[in-house]
Amino acid sequence: MTYLLQYHDRLLTAFCQHILLLTLTMFFSLSLAAVLTLILHRSGPAAERIALRIAGIMYTIPSLALFALLIPVLGLGMRTAVFVLVLYNQFLLLRNIFAGFNAVPQPVIEAGDGMGMTWIQIIMLVKLPLSLPMIIAGIRLAVVSTIGIGTIAAVINAGGVGSILFDGLRTNNAVKIVWGTALCALLALGANAALLRLEALARKTAMGG
Repeated sequence: MTYLLQYHDRLLTAFCQHILLLTLTMFFSLSLAAVLTLILHRSGPAAERIALRIAGIMYTIPSLALFALLIPVLGLGMRTAVFVLVLYNQFLLLRNIFAGFNAVPQPVIEAGDGMGMTWIQIIMLVKLPLSLPMIIAGIRLAVVSTIGIGTIAAVINAGGVGSILFDGLRTNNAVKIVWGTALCALLALGANAALLRLEALARKTAMGG
């Protein structure tokens, strides 16, 4: 607690930087996933499978290796971190979006088609509402993943709570290590709990509750 009282401004700054990194990453991740969903879902199941394979391969690349690979192109800092995290999140988001869309009963889709809906209307008014619990589950996984991998991004000067954690590792300072870990865990647990509640609400709504 002594460290908190003495350096609360530094802890608050690092925590806010991590929230900024998370916010930017999720904004661009969801925007890209939405565009890819419209293109790939329109193209058919084969295009979805190919995209998921590519995204899955990307997700298996160690984050430090991908950071190092992109530093010569994008440089050090938050821009590179956001770019990498957006790439990682596509696998988690697209997998759940496609799973949710493909789980919508065919008679429901045919009913919308029979009412004269266009394909985009079927997606927005039929598939999206029924798939919302699965989509939110994917968002929850992406958020938690972003918080965790974003901690590693401190090694490329992206800021965040990882800067405190890695500073503690470099100086063998157990207090900094504990506080860096605690802030990361606090943010991850809080976001996970909030999105779990939102997911439960969406599931209740989708079931007509």
